[in-house]
Amino acid sequence: MRDNLVVHGIILFQSAVGENDKRFVILTRERGKITVFARGARRPGNQAMALGPFAVGEFEVYEGREAYNLVKSAIKNYFRELASDPGKAYYGFYFLEFAAYYAVENADETELINLLYVTLRAIERDRMDINLIRRIFELKVLAIEGEYPNVFECASCGSKDNLNAFSFKRRGLVCDKCRSDDDMTDVSGSCIYTMHYVITADTAQIYAFSITDEVKKQFMYIVAKYLNMYVTHDFKSLEVLESIGLK
Repeated sequence: MRDNLVVHGIILFQSAVGENDKRFVILTRERGKITVFARGARRPGNQAMALGPFAVGEFEVYEGREAYNLVKSAIKNYFRELASDPGKAYYGFYFLEFAAYYAVENADETELINLLYVTLRAIERDRMDINLIRRIFELKVLAIEGEYPNVFECASCGSKDNLNAFSFKRRGLVCDKCRSDDDMTDVSGSCIYTMHYVITADTAQIYAFSITDEVKKQFMYIVAKYLNMYVTHDFKSLEVLESIGLK
């Protein structure tokens, strides 16, 4: 007798398999990133026919030799509103793809799932610049994964005073004493505070703040350049965003 398992999470990807089946990649709290097959999911009337990326909920599965098999699902949110706006949809796909890049099997991915959920909600509410949402999301994922830049002390000497520059080569802030002209940019106290907030804030409150245009520009520049230097993966969704002029 097989043992069914109930997992909670969000669908990251889907693809067609054969004539009637679907393959899903689901980010789950209990088992991390898993592959799930849904037999007959493309047949009219099958419950899994409506399942796709962004669907958040509960999935009952059983384990096969190389993947899991879907028994049934109970979806909390499909985020259907994203489908009506191609720009929002493809930013959403990028967030899913970015999360998938870092997620692993058999890990507790609760924090990453929560971040995806509140990020997709932030896109739907449309109260914050979507490009700022993107940079906040990226930095928070780096924080969750322990790969964020050192913005709490000088990356060279450890001093917490006179931190007025960000060094991309040293992967963090530097104090006036350690400053050089080697790939650095000036950084304001407000920008430093913003980075502190994003890295340390509870995920539920991650988009509950506002900043000036000047601080936003500085924050986005630092995060974007840092990502370009240290995350070398090519994200397909970014190529699509660029092709429609939104990257």
